[in-house]
Amino acid sequence: MRQLASGSLDCTVMIWNFKPQMRAFRFLGHKGPVFDVQFAPSGDLLASASQDRSVRLWIPTVKGESHMIKGHAGGVRSVDFSYDSAELLTASDDKSIKLWSLPTRRFVCSWNGHSNWVRSARFSPDARVSGSDDKTVKVWDKATRNCLATFFDHSGIINAVRFHPDGTSPPRCHRGVLIIRHVGNTVGACSYDHTFNLWDVRSHKLIQHYPAHDASVTCIDFHPSGNYIASTSTDGTIKLWDVREGHLLYTMHGHNGAVNCATFSSDSKFTATGSVDALVMLWDTDLDKCLHANDSHFPVALPKSKVLKHINQTPHATSP
Repeated sequence: MRQLASGSLDCTVMIWNFKPQMRAFRFLGHKGPVFDVQFAPSGDLLASASQDRSVRLWIPTVKGESHMIKGHAGGVRSVDFSYDSAELLTASDDKSIKLWSLPTRRFVCSWNGHSNWVRSARFSPDARVSGSDDKTVKVWDKATRNCLATFFDHSGIINAVRFHPDGTSPPRCHRGVLIIRHVGNTVGACSYDHTFNLWDVRSHKLIQHYPAHDASVTCIDFHPSGNYIASTSTDGTIKLWDVREGHLLYTMHGHNGAVNCATFSSDSKFTATGSVDALVMLWDTDLDKCLHANDSHFPVALPKSKVLKHINQTPHATSP
């Protein structure tokens, strides 16, 4: 991991470069709280979503140059890049999800089906998923733009949605072997109702239900392998789950307040978390190393699950 970005209620975006040395850059431009930040897979852009109804595209260098995208009639809650970095998906308090072309910086289309704020929206190669304050999760077809499925299993506001990584990544090479990522058929969502759920898009059925925390579950993130999930909560904890077996692996404590987000690094070795305590924490979470040594004991203790960095600003963090 070379960089980490965060957005804050103080209207700023910050980027930390970890190599060759720890350096932080503060980007100014938004006129309202920043709710989400995401790096493009290509690494040459950072998108930020704000209450000021705009999205900004930043070149993640010391200059902090940005391009503003406006089109929503309400605050923008989330941003997500397509895997080829050619498109951007945004979700808003205006109850819509919008698609933007990055080469042209122009609006492409909109999805309107939710009856309340849309807090989160994410890509897969052939679909989009969205979660709303109307307590539903919707999956949308890329080509027809029709709603493929609506899930009603949560009893609270939907805070975040994610596709299983098998449906969001292009083919890649690992140790000389070409790995083909198939279209994702699993979506996850977390809610104010203290739980997160996983559904099968093909069958439209709930496949796993996790009564995960003692308070609202604010975010979930799939491990790059797709075998684990990190969840965060207003109860102040971060939890790591084995989604193959459906059980808790580990609970991490360290933040002094609600934890708003967690994201795995692309190499899966680290997890960044952001909290209302105004800290971003970077954790060493080498799950492969840990689980090889703890095959039969659950929950497990992560030998190196310590905080690597305390960074004084948040609430939303992301790492490429």
